[in-house]
Amino acid sequence: MPADAVVALPDSKVDSFLKESMHLIEFAILYILLVLAFLTGGSFTKKLNIILAFIAALYGVTDEIHQSFIPARSSSLIDVAKDWIGVAAAYYFVYQARFGGRFKLLASFLKRIENIKK
Repeated sequence: MPADAVVALPDSKVDSFLKESMHLIEFAILYILLVLAFLTGGSFTKKLNIILAFIAALYGVTDEIHQSFIPARSSSLIDVAKDWIGVAAAYYFVYQARFGGRFKLLASFLKRIENIKK
């Protein structure tokens, strides 16, 4: 690998915070996309919701394992925890909107997505 293949960014606390918070956001988005896909494809149950959260969280683990083999990349259990926190936060909102009667705007959106198949 050439020496200039990896771009080094200036050390900035804001840059670091943004990059680290992306773990939460990326895996929350992955879970939400899985939810949306399954809402349009069939019956969306509490059990399926848990399975989708588990799949998104498990993907976070495999992503960190993959990164451990890539030069100039790192992996850590802290990153896995951030991935899981992102999934858990999104799971909370989806669960409460779909099954708990809260977050009416989100519940309405999920219902509209579910009705696309009909």
